[in-house]
This record gives sequence, structure tokens and C-alpha cells, in this order.
Amino acid sequence: MADRFLEILVPAASRAAVDEVLAEAKPTWEWHHLSEGLAIYRCLVPAERVEALLDPLQSRFAGVEEFRAVVMRVEAALPRQPEPAPEEKAAEPAAPSPARVAREELYANLSDQAKLTPVFYATVVLSTIVAAIGLGRDNAAVVIGAMVIAPLLGPNMALALATTLGDLELARRALKANGAGVGLAFAVALLLGWLPFVDIDSAELVARTEIDVSDILLGLAAGAAGALAFTSGVSAALVGVMVAVALLPPLVTFAIFLVRGDANALAALLLLAVNVICVNLAGVGVFLAQGIRPRTWWEAARSERRARRALALWLVMLAIAGGLIWLAELTAAGA
Repeated sequence: MADRFLEILVPAASRAAVDEVLAEAKPTWEWHHLSEGLAIYRCLVPAERVEALLDPLQSRFAGVEEFRAVVMRVEAALPRQPEPAPEEKAAEPAAPSPARVAREELYANLSDQAKLTPVFYATVVLSTIVAAIGLGRDNAAVVIGAMVIAPLLGPNMALALATTLGDLELARRALKANGAGVGLAFAVALLLGWLPFVDIDSAELVARTEIDVSDILLGLAAGAAGALAFTSGVSAALVGVMVAVALLPPLVTFAIFLVRGDANALAALLLLAVNVICVNLAGVGVFLAQGIRPRTWWEAARSERRARRALALWLVMLAIAGGLIWLAELTAAGA
């Protein structure tokens, strides 16, 4: 995992506290100087140790107006650091969790993903158009092209993080972004569903109406992959394809069948609901497994209660959806 470049500003009189934290974190490189009553630190830190450095700094300087900490991704640094010897690795401070980016970096990234911007609206419209063409013309390659855009990945992962942290503000913004994205995609797909190139007997469309237990596993795997992409700090573009296969095509399929008055619309809607539930549930599971928690104990206690309620709601909805799938399979077997 790539290093991060940190710039930290504190009052000059508080240098000892920062030096103590840096001694524990053991950055790859560190330099500081004094300027106009401030101590300015610049250091290179492995991404998995950033949270262990920032948390004690925030606790110590939370009420200090001059305190600032900026985290930047590092593309390359010279000279190259040699691989540590086995005994040096054993002496390294343990990461606070499995290798992942800091909580603050993850939060900032996903918070941006939950913003309603002209670019977000444009990508929703474009991906819906491409998906409708691919589904209606039975062209899997075009469907994959729509999923590369993956506009619904970020808002769903933001909602999963909000559930994990019990962050109501982030949850509201993520739900708003999800609602806007789904609503816009649905409206565009309704309009496209009337066009003659859309063949409702297309194998790609019919495939989104055939739902069974394996679709639950697919949704869970997609959500876990999306969460891992964000916590590892790598590009989520390729993983977005996997998450998008669970979200956008069923949504477009539902709109097309609905506008054509086809009963298969209900099956596509059920598949969409199952996938949204599973993606968020798996995302929360990955975030929890990687030790993502609020910084302070009182925030953790409050967020844990909220997260439990949200998880219970997701599980109840998954149980209901699973029951509907089971009934659908029984009905199909009886027929």
C-alpha cells in the first residue's frame, strides 16, 4: 500500500506532544521547522499507520485553533526505501487494523461520492442509456460498458460507511444521492423502454428476471469487493463493474418491463432490492471487520447503537426478500 504525505501544523509550544506521537508511529521520513509561532511537520507514513498517527493528534489538539493535518497520496518518493529485514519488520508498530487507509481518508473519499453534482447526474444518464441499449439489443459487451461508469457505487458505499459509523449526516447525504441516482436512472430507462431497439425477449433482459439464492451471494460478494476497493486505497473503477452488475442492469430491466406492461417487472424489482440490501450489508461487514470505528469512545458507543439498528433493518429486509425468492421458486416449481 502506498505511503501518505502528512503536513501537520501545531503551536510551537506543543512540539513535544507531536514528537511523542511520531516516535510511536515511526514515519518513513520526517522533517519540521518553526514559523511564526507554529511548528510545521512534514512526514512520509505508510498508509496503514496514518490512522494511528492522526487519532492521538486529534485527541490532543481537538480544541486548538491552529491545529491542522493534511493527508496526501504519494505517487512516488525518492530515494526508494529498502525492504526492511525480518527483525525490523517484527519491531514495527502494529497497524490498527488489517492494511487499509485511515478512517479520515476513507470518510473524505466516500463523502465526496455522496455529493449531487452535474457530473454525477451526467454519469447516471449516460450509464442508463448505454445499459438500456446493451440489454435491449442483447449485447453483453455494451452492458459491461455501462457498468464501468458505475455511478451508484459511491453512494451505496457511503451509506455502508455511514451505517458502520452511525453517522446520520453522511447517511442522509448518501440516501439522497442514492435516491436521486436511482430515480433519474429509472426515469431515463422508462423513456428508453418505448424505443423500438429494445427487445423485451432479449436474453440479457430475461436473465435479470431469473432470481435465486445465488443472487444473494452475488450481491454480498459485490458489496464486499466495493468496500475492499475503497479501504485499500486503490481505484474502485474495476470493482465498480462488479457492484454495477448488481445495481444498474436490474434497475433498467425493471423500468423497461414496467413501461411495456410485462409481469417480469416484479422479478427485476425484487432482484434490485436484494442486491441493494446485500451490497450495503456486505459493505458494513467489511468495514467492521477492518476495524473502522469512530475515534472517541463516546462516539463509538452512540454509533454502535445506531449501527445495530441499521444492521437489524438490513437483515430484516434481506430475510423478507429471501422469503419472496423462496416463494417464487416454489411457485415456479409448482407450475
